Amino acid sequence: MITKIYKVSGELLSVEVTFAVPSHVWADTIHLVGDFNNWNRSSHPFQRARDGQWTITIGLSPDKVYQFRYLCNGRDWMNDCTADGYVPNPHGCENCLLITQSDFEPHSA
Repeated sequence: MITKIYKVSGELLSVEVTFAVPSHVWADTIHLVGDFNNWNRSSHPFQRARDGQWTITIGLSPDKVYQFRYLCNGRDWMNDCTADGYVPNPHGCENCLLITQSDFEPHSA
């Protein structure tokens, strides 16, 4: 699940984005990997809560389209079914899209 909170500080708008992976996903580690961190496989680790849910919150710029995926245990790629969309990647699968436009409304499937 992805939650976006739009914040205004003076004239600067930022987007606080929380990514959550349910507790039934078995993994020792999960990392958020995307174009916002140059696809770095270790810079954005999720934290596991007592209830087993994995979460990470990051700040992103508004009015952009970001690509991302989750990396489980350093080897297994996973997409988020609540992403704003998907785009093919050069590896034969899809990357998730995250759109930080404040008036964006995702299409229902």
